[in-house]
Amino acid sequence: MSIQSGMRDEAGEIEYSDQSAASFSTEVIAYILPALDAFIILLSCLAGGISYHLLIAGPIFEIVPQCAVGFLASFIYILRMNGSGYYELQEIAKPRVEVREILVCWFTTGLLLALVAFLLKISATYSRGTFVIFYIVAPMALLVARKATKAALAQAVARGAIGRRDTILIGDSNEMAALNGGDLLALCGAPDVRRFTLSREDDELMRSSKDVRVINAATTFVRRHDCRQILIALPWNDAGRIEFIRGQIKTLPIAAWLLPDMSVRALSDLTWSARKRPLAIELQRAPLSAAQRFVKRITDVVVASIVLIFFLPLMALAAIAIKLDSPGPVIFRQIRKGFNGKHFAILKFRTMTVQENGPNIVQATRDDSRVTTIGGLLRSSSIDELPQLWNVLKGDMSLIGPRPHALAHDNYFETVLSDYAFRHHVKPGITGWAQCNGARGATPTMEHIANRVKLDLWYINNWSLRLDLLILIKTIFEVLRKRNAF
Repeated sequence: MSIQSGMRDEAGEIEYSDQSAASFSTEVIAYILPALDAFIILLSCLAGGISYHLLIAGPIFEIVPQCAVGFLASFIYILRMNGSGYYELQEIAKPRVEVREILVCWFTTGLLLALVAFLLKISATYSRGTFVIFYIVAPMALLVARKATKAALAQAVARGAIGRRDTILIGDSNEMAALNGGDLLALCGAPDVRRFTLSREDDELMRSSKDVRVINAATTFVRRHDCRQILIALPWNDAGRIEFIRGQIKTLPIAAWLLPDMSVRALSDLTWSARKRPLAIELQRAPLSAAQRFVKRITDVVVASIVLIFFLPLMALAAIAIKLDSPGPVIFRQIRKGFNGKHFAILKFRTMTVQENGPNIVQATRDDSRVTTIGGLLRSSSIDELPQLWNVLKGDMSLIGPRPHALAHDNYFETVLSDYAFRHHVKPGITGWAQCNGARGATPTMEHIANRVKLDLWYINNWSLRLDLLILIKTIFEVLRKRNAF
């Protein structure tokens, strides 16, 4: 059950519901249930060895081969079941036990185990009798555990002990009031989420003003709690308001779904016993999955560490040259917008006589008088960007991504280009698809920045590790060409 609470500012009241009654989050289930299945399979494997030993009164079996087979079977089984959404709460909460799915998956897992045993010739270490008992006991135990899990979760859902902390719901009061726990369970995998209620004002101007405050509060909550998706509950015929909210949340790098309204739900079965997934419209796609972000982060840390160590002597020489060339600090810091619009201080070798970091920043141009003698050399060779390797290691930036602009320019570009905010759906990079295609340096016209944004969005929508490696290679040649580097 949700506990209604409010948040008031000087202009009015923003209503939201707090999920404080939920004792644990549904995200935990995705880790607990696979671990439970792995434990059951491992115990079944050990039970098969013990049972076979007692039946034939043979020598005591070796525990290491038994555990190895159990772990391998667990890995294969969980990998295949997870791919079909087996461990999602929407599936677990359905009362029907997936007998056919479990038996089919276990049957194919057994075939794969037999193939591995044949190829590695381990049949002498792991007896056939043990395998037969394990092959029969494990699916029975998995079915019993699934039934018990469903019963326990049904009770937890009924008590309101389960909620989602990575999801919020934005919508008007009528649509959200019509969403019961069963509807939300089918739509997002939890019987309740935090809700932000839009204005009930009839006056369109007043309503828009209050809606902005509600959405700003929701945006702050999403960033503070690292939420992963936004659900929107509005009548589907209210296209203007839907588009308005879509425009307001586009700076957030998370998925946004438009839920079926009351009229659509009246024509379909949304109960959590239904076998098909309910209809929801994806208004905004999350740029990278958790697995993709993990791979990209590991690549960033490894490559940045190697490059930093390799260029450390060159960076030391550059620091000495800057200090001897002109008065001022060696490192220039400037506030930029990063992932999810969060501010961070970007690091660069100082190449100018000025250190602008405010609302009025003049972009560098060719033959700029503010550039120092050493600064011109560092800028043309892109050596001035090397300190950003530390930003990468800190997690503020990535090796590859849209280049961050000065805060003053960023704020301006967001007002004139509707898609500009989507650049913040990934971490900014030292280099990017735009830079290795010649879109670097100053942006004197809107055509320049529009082309850069187009290239950045293409990168975000087509990200892959292979593409990152291609950009790194192309960047090397782009640095040697010194195109638009001044």
